[in-house]
Amino acid sequence: MSSSSGLTFKLHPLVIVNISDHHTRLKAQSVAQGGSVPRVFGCVIGVQRGRVVEIFNSFELMYDASTHTLDRAFLDKKHEQYKKVFPKYDILGWYSTGSDVKETDMQIHKSLMDINESPVYVLLNPAINHAQKDLPITIYESELHIIEGVPSLIFVKSNYTIETVEAERISVDHVAHLKPSDGGSAATQLAAHLTGIHSAIKMLNSRIRVLYHFLSAMQRGEIPYENSLLRQVSSLLRRLPAIESPKFQDDFLMVYMLYLHPNVASIRYVTLRYTVASHCVWYDMASFSLHMV
Repeated sequence: MSSSSGLTFKLHPLVIVNISDHHTRLKAQSVAQGGSVPRVFGCVIGVQRGRVVEIFNSFELMYDASTHTLDRAFLDKKHEQYKKVFPKYDILGWYSTGSDVKETDMQIHKSLMDINESPVYVLLNPAINHAQKDLPITIYESELHIIEGVPSLIFVKSNYTIETVEAERISVDHVAHLKPSDGGSAATQLAAHLTGIHSAIKMLNSRIRVLYHFLSAMQRGEIPYENSLLRQVSSLLRRLPAIESPKFQDDFLMVYMLYLHPNVASIRYVTLRYTVASHCVWYDMASFSLHMV
């Protein structure tokens, strides 16, 4: 049954990628542990302007299979975090995976109506069908129908279009054409990707060690104090909260990753200054030794 609400839905590729990634990760973990592949659940967020509903992004949710309910406290917490980064985005509905709507889905749908009185349900079918040309995505709305004299809330299908911006088109095109240059397998490509990440973390760790040894040497009096460098190091430290604090656990991934790039640039700058300073100190000590000889 098709929807009669007259709403126009625009779905961005990032939502499809997020749901697919969520399903793939849980599937890999479940298969490794010898279990069955579970359904995944999450919220879709975006903007509604009049009769146009545009779904921009999504985030994962925790699901209790015994009660068929979502963890509401976790949902509220994630929503608050996303509001800090995307203040214009509202919760438009939720998503899940499966070949068709389940009986318990309406219970989940109703539990979100206090956030959005007319939530949407995005369903991804993870089963591979090579003969199917359309995307395995279905968007449902809920409508009140009279069934056998009893008013009942049922799911109805809604039409949608894929909406992209320039950055999304470039990213999707890059992922679609990403292939191993040497003709290797996907595992080889993943190993190369993880190796690159490991190298980046290793480099960051080495630069942090340089700063640590620099500060330790300054504290021991082996090198002179340089207030400008100390102020830069202090500024870097103040940008990051204590790792044990609830503030770190709640906001780091959502907010402080936004500061990662300028921080890394600052660390690189301070490291370069320290390297130059170290060479100068070494040169002065070497010159002093030569004069003594």
